[in-house]
Amino acid sequence: MGANVSVEQLEQGILSGDLRALARAATLVESQTDTGREIVTALFAKTGRALMIGITGPPGAGKSTLVDQLAKLLRREGKTVGIIAVDPSSPFSRGAILGDRIRMQDHHADPGVFIRSMASRGRLGGIARATLDLALLLDAAGRDVVLIETVGVGQDEVEIAHLADIIVLVLVPGSGDDVQALKAGIMEIADIFAINKADFPGADRLEQEIRAMQSLADSPGRANAAPVRRVIATEGEGVPDLLAVIRSEFEKAGRRGARVETWKFRLREMLRESLLTSMPDDLIEQHANRVAGKLEDPYTAVASLKAVLV
Repeated sequence: MGANVSVEQLEQGILSGDLRALARAATLVESQTDTGREIVTALFAKTGRALMIGITGPPGAGKSTLVDQLAKLLRREGKTVGIIAVDPSSPFSRGAILGDRIRMQDHHADPGVFIRSMASRGRLGGIARATLDLALLLDAAGRDVVLIETVGVGQDEVEIAHLADIIVLVLVPGSGDDVQALKAGIMEIADIFAINKADFPGADRLEQEIRAMQSLADSPGRANAAPVRRVIATEGEGVPDLLAVIRSEFEKAGRRGARVETWKFRLREMLRESLLTSMPDDLIEQHANRVAGKLEDPYTAVASLKAVLV
């Protein structure tokens, strides 16, 4: 495609299965350009068909390996797959290694698997700023399943719950007090617990801790405790059963992205991002200097910044 390709041309290319058009649109969306937003706007009516699966958990739990195995299994079923892998950014350069592209090399020649790694660019919550837009783009492009892998997350990084239809929390044996540390936040959003490296010592204890936490948790919105499954992602062991449970839980829960509460959260986040990006950095810096110098209090600074947007 030429350098001056239009939104309409990209839209037509994506709907016709042109991978180059999809890749180009994904780059525009990830870069948060006006053209990227126009593409998502044009294609939004085509969304709502893909099953969006969030894979989250602490660093080193084997999330990328599990995503890789799920993608292989889905491809053997003839399903098309989109993978969004969010990697942590350097706090200094904002760059990222984007190692998931290296770990998923088996899919590089498969047109049925579209992989996009993104840097979190310092954003909290375990996901990148453009994750929702990119997920909607892959959905509109006809991907049957979209796998969203978060950065290795902690207890408060739960934004994935508002993006994916089903959340799989990956934990591993021998990780100390992970369950205790995580239970205040991300443990509560899991639809399914996947104990990876289940052949390691401590798998039984980890499952007991999860079930004990579930028995004590006060979750009025959940009729039943989230299923717990054991997998050995490096060998693909237990992955077919995990996928079957994902589908079963999805059937029970319904599509999260169709819920009004989910879109309320998403719209709030989009509004927050829009307001922040529309505010000139130099103006924020001016007020920051005044607050740091005790020439202005922070509430007055925020009121002044809000006045600029009115």
